[in-house]
Amino acid sequence: MTSPVTPRTATPARTRAPAEPRVRWRGLLAAEWIKLWSLRSTRWVLGLGVLILIALAVQSSLDTYDNWPDFGPQERSHYDPMSEALSGAGVALLMIGAGTVGALTIVGEYASGLIRTTFTAVPARSRVVLAKAAVVAAVMLAVGTTVSFSTFFVSQAILSGRGIGISLGEPGVSGVLAANAALAPVSALVGMGVGALLRHTALSVVSACGVLVVLPGFFKPTVHQWANELFGYFPYYGWRSCLSQLHPQEAAALPSAAEAWTGFALWPLLSVALILVVVRRRDV
Repeated sequence: MTSPVTPRTATPARTRAPAEPRVRWRGLLAAEWIKLWSLRSTRWVLGLGVLILIALAVQSSLDTYDNWPDFGPQERSHYDPMSEALSGAGVALLMIGAGTVGALTIVGEYASGLIRTTFTAVPARSRVVLAKAAVVAAVMLAVGTTVSFSTFFVSQAILSGRGIGISLGEPGVSGVLAANAALAPVSALVGMGVGALLRHTALSVVSACGVLVVLPGFFKPTVHQWANELFGYFPYYGWRSCLSQLHPQEAAALPSAAEAWTGFALWPLLSVALILVVVRRRDV
């Protein structure tokens, strides 16, 4: 006689906790875009900054237009029309404004405590940093391009009344316009690096301005070639001594175009690398 078979009770299957959805790159960019434009300082600094730079170009061009009959033969032969589009004072203002915006994009998030929410939603801090840097660089490149072309067309329109204006297709113009436009994103990313390192609003803004504009002013060409090559990598010094001129002077004490453009590339890359290291190693 067979014994009744006792049915086996089914063992409940182990359920895995659902994995957290990976935030898409597009979503990170959208979030950083919203955070950037939610700052009132972004709209005010960029809007007023562009208008002021255009006004400076108009004023400088009008001064040259009025004084051109008094220029001597040597002054006329060495005159560079591109100097009216973006002068040294205009570049200092552009770099200070861009560096300030860059610093505030990261310092403001730490000051408000929003960075805790951000890192909770996206634990991969490096992705947040790269998205923030990409948005800031793209916005500031658009601003720099706007400033570069608007000041160029306004200044050359005024100078054409004296027959000394140049067109967009003239040799060397495109390189100067590219350098003028690149100043904004380079400065903004440097400002971000300073902000991530210091995490203090006022100190970060002042320090970013000092690194970008004040610090290069302490350096000048010397008899030591190694020092000249080092100084040439400062964006402001490289722009002023080389990239802002249609026909740059060639001398051992002056940076070459390759050195100046290398400096333009190294500063933002090193700044982003600094942000990645600081954000990963520090607690929020």
